[in-house]
Amino acid sequence: IISPDATISLQAACDLLRRIIRILYLSKRLQGQLQGGSREITKAAQSLNELDYLSQGIDLSGIEVIENDLLFIARARLEVENQAKRLLEQGVETQNPTQVGTALQVFHNLGTLKDTIANVVDGYCTVLEENIKNALDIKVLTQPSQTVARGGPGRAAMPTPGNTAAFRAALWTNMEKLMDQICAACGQVQHLQKVLTKKRDPVSHVCFIDEIVKDGQSDILYKFWTAVTQTLSSQFQSATDSSMFLKQAFEGEYPKLLRLYNDLWKRLQQYSQNIQRNFNTSGTTDLFAELQQMEEDAQDIFIKKNEEYDPEKALKDSLQQYEAAYLSKSLSRLFDPINLVFPPGGRNPPSSDELDSIIKTIASELNVAAVDPDLSLAVAKNVAKTIQLFGVKSEQLLSTQGDASQVIGPLTEGQRRNVAVVNSLYKLHQAVLKVITSQSSFPAAAEQTVTTALKAVHDLMGSAVQPLLNSVGDSVEAIIITMHQEDFSGSLSSSGKPDVPCSLYMKELQGFIARVMSDYFRHFECFDFVFDNTEAMAQRAIELFIRHASLIRPLGEGGKMRLAADFAQMELAVAPLCRRVSDLGKSYRQLRSFRPLLFQTSEHIASSPALGEVIPFSIILQFLFTRAPPELKSPFQRAEWSIARYSQWLDDHPSEKDRLALIR
Repeated sequence: IISPDATISLQAACDLLRRIIRILYLSKRLQGQLQGGSREITKAAQSLNELDYLSQGIDLSGIEVIENDLLFIARARLEVENQAKRLLEQGVETQNPTQVGTALQVFHNLGTLKDTIANVVDGYCTVLEENIKNALDIKVLTQPSQTVARGGPGRAAMPTPGNTAAFRAALWTNMEKLMDQICAACGQVQHLQKVLTKKRDPVSHVCFIDEIVKDGQSDILYKFWTAVTQTLSSQFQSATDSSMFLKQAFEGEYPKLLRLYNDLWKRLQQYSQNIQRNFNTSGTTDLFAELQQMEEDAQDIFIKKNEEYDPEKALKDSLQQYEAAYLSKSLSRLFDPINLVFPPGGRNPPSSDELDSIIKTIASELNVAAVDPDLSLAVAKNVAKTIQLFGVKSEQLLSTQGDASQVIGPLTEGQRRNVAVVNSLYKLHQAVLKVITSQSSFPAAAEQTVTTALKAVHDLMGSAVQPLLNSVGDSVEAIIITMHQEDFSGSLSSSGKPDVPCSLYMKELQGFIARVMSDYFRHFECFDFVFDNTEAMAQRAIELFIRHASLIRPLGEGGKMRLAADFAQMELAVAPLCRRVSDLGKSYRQLRSFRPLLFQTSEHIASSPALGEVIPFSIILQFLFTRAPPELKSPFQRAEWSIARYSQWLDDHPSEKDRLALIR
C-alpha cells in the first residue's frame, strides 16, 4: 500500500518531469526561432511566454539537464526584448505600422505590453522636458560660442548691450526647433496609439488598446499631451520668472510665439487627418492585414474635442500671462499717440499728420494680431477703446455755447472749432473703416467690435452738427411762415402772368439757404454726412411749404399764379441742400403733385389719383377750406389758434388719424 505522501511526491515528480520535457522542447524550438530573425520574433516571444508559465511556482535550480537551457532562455528573453524595442523604435520613427505591430505583438506575447508602452510614453515626455529646458536656457542663448562662460556668484545670465538682437534671433530659432520636436514626438505617439487601436491578438482577438486603457486609465495620447502641456506651462513660467529678457521677449513678441503654437496645432491636426491614408498605403504583409480597418479614431484628441478637455486650450494655457501683458502694452501703444495729440487744456483737434500716426498705430496692431482670430478680437477690443478715447477727447473740444448755433453772421471761433472736430472725427472714421476692410480673414466678431465703436463716432459727428442744423431748420420755418404776411388775394393781371417771378419770402428763403451752405456747411469735408443731414432738412422745408401753402386764405386767381411760381422756385431753393432734388422721394412727389391742384376744381381735386397716395387727405382738406365762403372757417380759425400754433400741433401729431379727427 502506497502512503498518501508518497502519492503526492510521485505526482510532483511526474509534473516536474513533464515541465522539464516541455522546457527542453521549447528551448530547442526557441533556438530555431531566434535564428529566423525578426520574421520569427513573435513566435519566439510566444515560446518565452510559455516557458515563463512553466517556471511559475516551482524551483528549477539545480536540475542539471536543463541548467544550460535556463541560461539560454534568460539570454534569449533579453535578446528578444531588445530586438523588439529596436523594432518598435525604428517603426515609430519611420511611421511603419507593420514594424510597430510586430513589436507590440512581441510585448503582448511576453506579457509586458502595458509596462512597455508606459515606459515609451514616459521616455518621450522626459526627452521633451529636456528639449524645453534647453530651448529656454538663458545661459546657452546668451553665449555665441559652444562653451558656456561661468558667471560669478549670484550673477544672472543676460544679453550684453548691443547683443539683444542676436539673443532674440537665437531664442526664436530655438522655439521653432522646439515646436518641430513636439510635433515629431506627438506624431510618433499618435502613430503608436493608432496601431494599438487597430491591432488585435490573432489568438484571443483582444484589441491591444483595450489592454492599455483598462482599469479606467486614460489613453496614451491624452496622457502624453497632458504631460507635455503641463511641462510647457511650468517650464515657461520658471524660465520667464528667472529671466527678465525671456519675459520681455515673449511679452513683446507674443504674436510670433502664438503663431508658432498655432502652426504646431495645425500640423498636429493635419497629421491626424493624414494618418489613416498613411496606414492604408504602407505595408502589405500578413501582419499588416491584421490591422483592422476602423472608422476615424474617436480617441484622437487633435480631431475630436472632448467637452471636458480642450487640447488646444491646454496647449495655449502656457501663453496666458504673455497674452495679458501683450494686450496691456498694445493698449498703451494705441492710447499714447491720442494722449499726445490731445494735451490738457488743448483747444484744437489733431492735425492730418497726427491723425496719420494714430491710424498707422491701429493698422500695425491689427496686422500683427492677424496671426490668430482670438488675438485679433482682443486687439480689436483695444482698438474700439482707442476710438472711444478719441471720441471722448474730441467731444471735450466741441463748443456748446450760443455762438455755436448762430446763423446770422460769419463762422464764429466756436463754429470753426466744431467744423474742425467733425472733420477730424470723419477722417478717423473713414481711415479705420479702410483699415478693417483691408484686413484679410478679419474675424466677424472683431469687425463688429470696431464697427460699433465707429458708429459711436458717427453719432458724435451728428451731435456736433445738430445745434447748427436746428438753427437752420428754425430759420427756414420762420421764413416760410411769413408767406401768410403776403397778399395772395389779387386777381389775374392783364398779361395772365405773375408780376414777379416769385414771392418775397421765397427770395429770402433761397438767399438764406444758399448763404448757409456757403458760409457754414461747405467747410465740412464729409460731404455725404452733410447731405444726409441737409436732405432731411430739405424734406422738412418742402413739408412746411406745402402745409402753409394749403392754408393761404384768401387765394385769388393772381395769387394762384404767384403761388404756382413759388412751387417751381421751391425746387431751386432746396437744391443746395441735396445731391439731387429728385432724390428727396415722397417730399419731391408731393411738391410736384400739389402744384396742378391750385387750378383744378374741387370735384377734380376729390378724384385726383394723388389724393391719399401722395398728398395726405388732411392737407387737401385744409386747401379745400380756403375755397369756402368766409363764414366756413379753417380748422385753426375755428379752434382760435394762430397759424404758428396750428403748425406746431401738426408737428406734435404726425398721425393722419389725429389730424383728420381735429379737422372733423
